[in-house]
Amino acid sequence: MAEVPPQEGGLPDDRLDRRIPEPELMDEADQVEAYAAADFADVNQGFVDRFCQSFPERVRGTVVDLGCGPADIPLRLARAVPALEILAIDAARAMLDAGRRVLASGGAARRVRLLAARVPALPLRGGVVDACISNSSLHHLPEPVPFWREVRRIARPGAALFVMDLSRPVSRAGAREIVERYAGQESAILRRDFYNSLLAAFTVAEVRSQLAQSGLERCRCEAIDDRHWLVAGRIAAG
Repeated sequence: MAEVPPQEGGLPDDRLDRRIPEPELMDEADQVEAYAAADFADVNQGFVDRFCQSFPERVRGTVVDLGCGPADIPLRLARAVPALEILAIDAARAMLDAGRRVLASGGAARRVRLLAARVPALPLRGGVVDACISNSSLHHLPEPVPFWREVRRIARPGAALFVMDLSRPVSRAGAREIVERYAGQESAILRRDFYNSLLAAFTVAEVRSQLAQSGLERCRCEAIDDRHWLVAGRIAAG
């Protein structure tokens, strides 16, 4: 397997004391094709299962998925929780086109609506959402705090917040080890993007600071494995 190319700048094994941002949108044709064809079934179902476990009282109403990609998670969540209507948002129209093909199956897909929009300028009124979810989207953004503040704006008091993303390793060498361990058999595009996403990711300490700046300090951020953190909780009244 060819080694995943390191980011430009510095030696390959430099410490990652700061993140190295990557492009915000994943809209190249080869990227969209690779992600639509990849088997993320276990990862995405795990996200949905963990959401249901975190909120056993069953969230009802409208859920917004920020950075939904090809809409696999919204569809799985709609199947798991019949009481939900899901608004799946992504800024990459090519990803949403792939999502429309996923949702063509009907059934629970009728409760999933796709919307092309970009954080923080979401075309939603304040205080209308019963839950906000996001999986592996925050690391794509140039600035994270506007994301959290937009979540707080659109959510009702008491809304569920459930956000999972990559956690930045301490070095490029560590990032390469993670890519090899978990994506060694994937396509070159997926390995490249995984590596660059690890370099662009935030640490648990950084996310906790972001939450405090955004009035979301009641929601906890914890590491859940060697490469992910999770923010989960209820959004307090303004």
